Amino acid sequence: MSLTKNIILWVLAIIIMSGFAIYQRTTGPTYPFRGQIELEGEKIKFSLPRTHEGNTDQKVYIIVKNREIKAEMNYRRHPSHDDWTTIDMMRSDDSLIAFIPNQPPAGKIMYNINLIKNTGEKVKLIEKPVITRFKGVVPNWLLITHIIFVFSAVIFSTRTAFEAIFKGKNYVKLTLITLILMFFGVVIFGPIMQYYAFGEFWTGWPLKGWLNFGDLTDNKSAVMFLGWLIAYFKIRKNPDKKHWIYIAAIITIATFLIPHSLMGSEIDYTKIKN
Repeated sequence: MSLTKNIILWVLAIIIMSGFAIYQRTTGPTYPFRGQIELEGEKIKFSLPRTHEGNTDQKVYIIVKNREIKAEMNYRRHPSHDDWTTIDMMRSDDSLIAFIPNQPPAGKIMYNINLIKNTGEKVKLIEKPVITRFKGVVPNWLLITHIIFVFSAVIFSTRTAFEAIFKGKNYVKLTLITLILMFFGVVIFGPIMQYYAFGEFWTGWPLKGWLNFGDLTDNKSAVMFLGWLIAYFKIRKNPDKKHWIYIAAIITIATFLIPHSLMGSEIDYTKIKN
């Protein structure tokens, strides 16, 4: 394979990884819910948080410059049989602020906001409540290391597939490197992150019961790693079986098309006595 083609394929692999990174960054149930509403002639843009780290209450605020407009927040644990709790949002300059009570790691709160005109009329800020999930503090070094290994694995996954497609000679070596990066990213550092965030190393199948698939993030990471593990042993034994590389690469793509934290860890408050 020529140097020019090699460079082009690496650049394409990095571009594809960057696309996945942007997709993962802007989708999923833990990223802020953004929107806009017009009330009393003012366009109110908002960004409602859907995750909170640490042991403090979660701050939620919206910018409303019209001082005659007030707001209230309704919230309850999710999933639960709780009644809704209603609190007034406090004004601070141009912001209306409320605090959601802190929950244990993996605890969730469902909340919505009503804007209140000076006539007393209430206007929903959003049609459906949003859900925020609480988690423990993940050290920055661990988060950065995990991200480096995982996205490097995605780059090598794509580049390995290109190597096989364009009849390069290094696809066995690249498969091994991909596997090693996957091992450290999702087998070693992934569970450690899970422990810091939610207090358990593994919350996927089958530890939550044989009929309960548990945390989708854990499960998809395991499938992705196993895909490359099988691919490596298959092509090391028989280098002509390149289709195993294609299968592993497709699994990787499918995994990253699933939004991050979808069907993630949660506390079922319906099974907990108050």
